[in-house]
Amino acid sequence: MSFIMENYSMILAMMATGVVGGILAGLLGVGGGIVIVPVLFFLYQGLGVSADTAMLVATATSLATIVPTSISSIRSHKAKGNVDFDLLKRWGFFVFLGVMIGSFVVTRVDGEWLTLLFGIIATLSALNMLLGKKDSMFKSLPGTAGQGVMATCVGFFSSMVGIGGGTLTVPMLTFCNYPAHRAVGTAAAVGLIISLPAALTMLIFGQSPEDSPYGTVGLVNLIGAACIIPLTVLFAPVGAGLAQRLDAAKLKKVFAVVLIFTGVKMLYQVLG
Repeated sequence: MSFIMENYSMILAMMATGVVGGILAGLLGVGGGIVIVPVLFFLYQGLGVSADTAMLVATATSLATIVPTSISSIRSHKAKGNVDFDLLKRWGFFVFLGVMIGSFVVTRVDGEWLTLLFGIIATLSALNMLLGKKDSMFKSLPGTAGQGVMATCVGFFSSMVGIGGGTLTVPMLTFCNYPAHRAVGTAAAVGLIISLPAALTMLIFGQSPEDSPYGTVGLVNLIGAACIIPLTVLFAPVGAGLAQRLDAAKLKKVFAVVLIFTGVKMLYQVLG
């Protein structure tokens, strides 16, 4: 109880992150991790945690929160017929392979490298939201080998920076003339393939740094996960429902501007 009283503002911020992350995961297909990671990164530093440790724990904790969010989002999108299980059969092994490599790397590298990588991915993702062409770059998905490379990269980079399937999977698919709503639904399933093994790997094999925030097991902060998970599960279907009624394109551009500032700030913290 004393911990809650002393850290109520942080806990409320984590809960708010869960609400926003869940809605964005369903509404924009960007993945809740793209919101959760930077918020936890800066929150943990506010608690006196070093930047390197904050990024490691934020990455692992974000992946843990994505597991139930993905399940909830999959159910919503499956009901609308927007999950491509044939694609998942082709991509599943390669995504998993990328995840296992990425998860192993996370348990071995300094958080500074993850911060740099997240800043780059966040900034590029935001620029794509703002400036990306509506027309596809390619007429269709590549062959089996090309899709294997795509899926492996999605698993590797997503697990490295604590994001789900949406941030990388959706633009990759839409670049290849894949229907947008189906890309979002399928990306939710990819997010589960990414988050579950990655979170377990970091929970079991990750070594908690000495200055880890209270409640951290391995690299996963259980308190952060406990605050965020219930609200992401509750609000992911809300976001999926709103996606059918709101102008997601305009909302995505607003979010992209915020994301650019976040990505640049993280890059500046590492390089500046």
